Amino acid sequence: QVQLVESGGGLVQAGGSLRLSCAASVPTVNIYSVGWFRQGPGKEREFVATVDWSGGSPLYANSVQGRFTIFRDNAKKTVYLEMNSLKPEDTAVYYCAAGPRAREQPDSYHYWGQGTQVTVAS
Repeated sequence: QVQLVESGGGLVQAGGSLRLSCAASVPTVNIYSVGWFRQGPGKEREFVATVDWSGGSPLYANSVQGRFTIFRDNAKKTVYLEMNSLKPEDTAVYYCAAGPRAREQPDSYHYWGQGTQVTVAS
């Protein structure tokens, strides 16, 4: 069983930056791909970014490409989402998830965190 805990969310002005962290409870997370998803007010959960177990092959949603960067530190059992040039439409609860494949589909992931709120003020 892998437990994931997100942190780093908060309130930021448009154009600002945040770094989210996804910390795992066990080293076995290092064999999994880890993705970030988000769910805004009144919206469905959507894919943001994912990375495979080695930190390679990052994949991004078009809406965040060039602004967000996903990377991992397996020694720390942690995956990060660096978010720059934030926009009000990035406001959402951000979730990390672990699974066997780095895919955009939520059902590719077996383990989910509880989420961290990101609010971008205009």
